Amino acid sequence: MMNYFETDLTKLHNQLVNKEITSVELTEQTIANIKATEPTVDAFITIAEAEALAQAKAIDEQGIDPNSLFSGIPVAIKDNILTKDILTTAGSKMLHNFKPIFDATVVEKLNNAGAIMVGKANMDEFAMGSTSKNSYYKMSKNAWDQTKVPGGSSGGSAAAVASGEVIASLGTDTGGSVRQPAGFNGIVGFKPTYGRVSRWGVIAFASSLDQVGHLTRTVYDNAAMLNVLAGADHRDQTTSTREVPDFTANLNGDIKGMKIALPKEYLGEGVSAGVRETILAAAKQFEALGATVEEVSLPHSKYGVAAYYIIGSAEASSNLQRFDGIRYGFRAEDVKNLNDLYIKTRSQGFGDEVKRRIMLGTFSLSAGAYDAFFKKAAQIRTLLIQDFDNVFKDYDLIIGPSAPSVAFGMDYTPEDPAELYMYDVLTIPSNFAGLPAISVNAGFSEGLPVGLHIIGKAFDENTIYRAAYAFEQTTQLFKQVPNLGGQD
Repeated sequence: MMNYFETDLTKLHNQLVNKEITSVELTEQTIANIKATEPTVDAFITIAEAEALAQAKAIDEQGIDPNSLFSGIPVAIKDNILTKDILTTAGSKMLHNFKPIFDATVVEKLNNAGAIMVGKANMDEFAMGSTSKNSYYKMSKNAWDQTKVPGGSSGGSAAAVASGEVIASLGTDTGGSVRQPAGFNGIVGFKPTYGRVSRWGVIAFASSLDQVGHLTRTVYDNAAMLNVLAGADHRDQTTSTREVPDFTANLNGDIKGMKIALPKEYLGEGVSAGVRETILAAAKQFEALGATVEEVSLPHSKYGVAAYYIIGSAEASSNLQRFDGIRYGFRAEDVKNLNDLYIKTRSQGFGDEVKRRIMLGTFSLSAGAYDAFFKKAAQIRTLLIQDFDNVFKDYDLIIGPSAPSVAFGMDYTPEDPAELYMYDVLTIPSNFAGLPAISVNAGFSEGLPVGLHIIGKAFDENTIYRAAYAFEQTTQLFKQVPNLGGQD
């Protein structure tokens, strides 16, 4: 079977080009590996074996594209990204039988690059959660310790890469849903600048915050994937028409003279001692590489979670109105009239967390609450953006942890659901500002990975990748692999 822990995109590409292995053989080995590993991590909702092998056969027949690193390479897709004729559930009972009639733009781009889609990754229902426990279908597990959560909402996408099932996967990130699970699983997770990558064909949660992101084991592979995904899309009017650079071009390990900010708020109350120590050690590593790291303040960060759950829920309540049991997906039975159909379908089809956010969002947009809640949240969003603008006048990057602690236990169920919302506290601000950000493994605490979060200026993904690559190549943490047999 293919061992994705001992290879990378470039090595695999060369093997395919040199015909040391065929795409069909690679896909067969990948699917066998997934089937062997799935009982341990439960990363996938759907394994698209027949479709993947047909795709691989077609790639082999037309020949591996020597100019495309993804030609013939199997990847996983988060299950809220549309894949033509392949079940796409968004982790919800509401879409238990939904097979889209077209591909999302990001899937189209991967197909055009020759990538093979081997399956749809598990996720929190409609991308609402920080654990992947909100999925209707299964609970994915952390690759490093299967008694811990993989994070969310792209927990399946992260676990699939971290456990060596695939070399790369797509996720989505509304408030940290790619970067937080990447941090929990010790891999690389990237959220591009809002508008850098098309959202067309992605089941919407909060349209002003959602962004397609991607997960890999190494920074170079991650940058190579953004080369494929980035670019304007006439079907998504929020995409940027800016020229797309080669994101792999400047990965040379040189960050001398780079100015990096470390906000005191990102290491404050609520951040575990082990995480704090690991991030401070990472800051020292950047200084050893020739960068300057200085403490700054992002004073409005503490209001980010509260504002996020107003704005995100308000947009979700609007976006999820389309799930009514009429055109597609789940439909309740034994209904008396149209109103009864709506009520029963949505009551039975949505899980508790989705209902919670729909109700909060609908309330926030109501005539009596709009000024007190939604308008104030929007004002806080503006203040957060201004905080970033002020810091980026003097600094190239901002660093901090990807989450306030390492991955917590599967059995952890807080009395107040809002406690779990705090696991996005460090990643939410960059979604509000539409800024690019990455999580890379910074080291370990309590035997589990700690994510290093690096935020950059809008459309300056290259600087983030340069810094992340220099850190990764110095520490070589990506060479450490998880124990897939359970706890030590």
